[in-house]
Amino acid sequence: MTFFLGFIPVSQSPAQERFTVGSEAQSQAEFSQSTGDSEGPPRQFRALSLGMALDDLKSALIKDGLFLFRGDRDVSFIPIREETLVETTGLSYIRRAYFQLSGGAVFIMSFSLDTQIMDHYSVFTTFVKKYGQPLSLSPSEAVWESDDTRVSIERPLTVKYIDKTVFDRLIEESKTREKWELLLREEFLSDF
Repeated sequence: MTFFLGFIPVSQSPAQERFTVGSEAQSQAEFSQSTGDSEGPPRQFRALSLGMALDDLKSALIKDGLFLFRGDRDVSFIPIREETLVETTGLSYIRRAYFQLSGGAVFIMSFSLDTQIMDHYSVFTTFVKKYGQPLSLSPSEAVWESDDTRVSIERPLTVKYIDKTVFDRLIEESKTREKWELLLREEFLSDF
């Protein structure tokens, strides 16, 4: 099932094969010890972080010289889910940046990098040096995870940060909503 959050598809097709680094049964603690990473993947890029409020996000984007943030013109409201989307153009290394907020806090940050001046290998090796080997690796993405954070480098070159706690809650709410809609549909059909 593909779960679509406004602009960012967040699941892979079943046909994509995933290669796991290390044992499937290796716990996150063992993974952290084996890579020397005691804190897990980052929740922050520069002054932008998962969990920050919309006003703080707007302020940080205005101050950061990597972004051409135009203020409220770059902010959209997604009424179906009562979420906010901030989409802005970047300068130099960043082509576009997307921030999705739920409950007033950022839970997804996605940075599409300019492949004319930045390459996948450089980003990947930087992550490996700082955070150890990825938890999973496939031709389409490398993933680092902790209990509350998922960071991926996706091809051609996008770095995505996800707050897993919020994301998992939204997935469960979506499943509940689908079940409820199916039940209502069946009840309606039984009225005939």
